[in-house]
Amino acid sequence: MMGFATTARMQTERFEGLTPKESVSEPGMQEVVTQSSIMPPTKLELFEEIILPHLNSAYNLARWLTRNEHDAQDVVQEAYLRAFRFFDGYHGGEPKAWLLAVVRNTCHTWRRRERRDVTKVLFDEAAHTPNVDTPNAEERLVEATKMNTLRHCIETLPVEFREVLVMRELEEMSYQQVAEAANLPVGTVMSRLSRARKRLEECAGRRKGGVNK
Repeated sequence: MMGFATTARMQTERFEGLTPKESVSEPGMQEVVTQSSIMPPTKLELFEEIILPHLNSAYNLARWLTRNEHDAQDVVQEAYLRAFRFFDGYHGGEPKAWLLAVVRNTCHTWRRRERRDVTKVLFDEAAHTPNVDTPNAEERLVEATKMNTLRHCIETLPVEFREVLVMRELEEMSYQQVAEAANLPVGTVMSRLSRARKRLEECAGRRKGGVNK
């Protein structure tokens, strides 16, 4: 995490001297034009104070949407730079939801740009789950099977279901925060979550049934 976070920080520093003309427009975000060609020196510090604490959540969402660890790192770096460019347009509110909205938009842009099926790779269990000692090999096997089933079922969800599920269930965001990040009405978020959970149950049931046969 710190590797690409450091890289992203170094890249954001390059934008401190950009003029508004050199900025890239981001759909759905207001680009602030300043009369000075030099950004305020405190912008990067303020950005990191507010946004950097949520970088792990940004990576988590990108990982589930891209289904590829390397691509997720690339997406987060790009999203981090986009967020910095348009940080002048952030006027308070929930910073986590604001950042994840940028990550979500960046993921969708990445998907359109790639125009290919995202290669599925094994989720790094050691990097994304806490170290918990289990009494015996049988319990470890059972737990691994459950995790593999859950991971598989989440990854097979349509992206519009996957994104709201990750934000609500894994990132523990409120319905309102998810709605803000996904640019959706709260009712739509709740509907998609309900359908996503139902699909997860059905998927888990099918896989369990297949194992028991």
